[in-house]
Amino acid sequence: MNSRVKSVTVFCGARSGTDARWEQLAREVGAGLAQRGIGLVFGGGRNGLMGAVAQAAIDGGAKTTGVIPESLLSIEPAKDRLTELFIVDSMHTRKFMMSERADAFLVLPGGIGTLEEFFETWTWRQLGLHAKPIVLLNAFDYYTPLLEFLAAGAQAGFIRAEHRDHIRVANTVAEALNLLSEPN
Repeated sequence: MNSRVKSVTVFCGARSGTDARWEQLAREVGAGLAQRGIGLVFGGGRNGLMGAVAQAAIDGGAKTTGVIPESLLSIEPAKDRLTELFIVDSMHTRKFMMSERADAFLVLPGGIGTLEEFFETWTWRQLGLHAKPIVLLNAFDYYTPLLEFLAAGAQAGFIRAEHRDHIRVANTVAEALNLLSEPN
């Protein structure tokens, strides 16, 4: 792993989904980051894939940083045993802090919030606000319909090829972790 990648922000669901494979995938990501000596930055919750990736990273000895808005604490309890936990005033502050603390981004399966985080991070990259790698983990073809939609947007002239190329797509955890360190 490239030595400049010291921390990765992982966007993923605060729910586990309907298939046990999703939670196993999250645990593999957390363990893989820890094995490579890479810190985890995440949304701070203890539920769902978010909690699974964090627990595996903690169990592996990785530095773990959670960032959660105060307004979510009543519905999404914060993960315990983190190296750092920041309770912030808004979702915007959360995303900004997570972005500032990361050298790269990894997107696992998730719902509306995960998609929103992914698209905002990608937009920031398009606008030149960062030049950090963005890896979409398309395990079990979860993101295939989204990738097809993005291809249609490019074909229709709404997404430039160079902006589409900001997204790196991986099908396995190992591939995703390797792509995080490749030069832009």
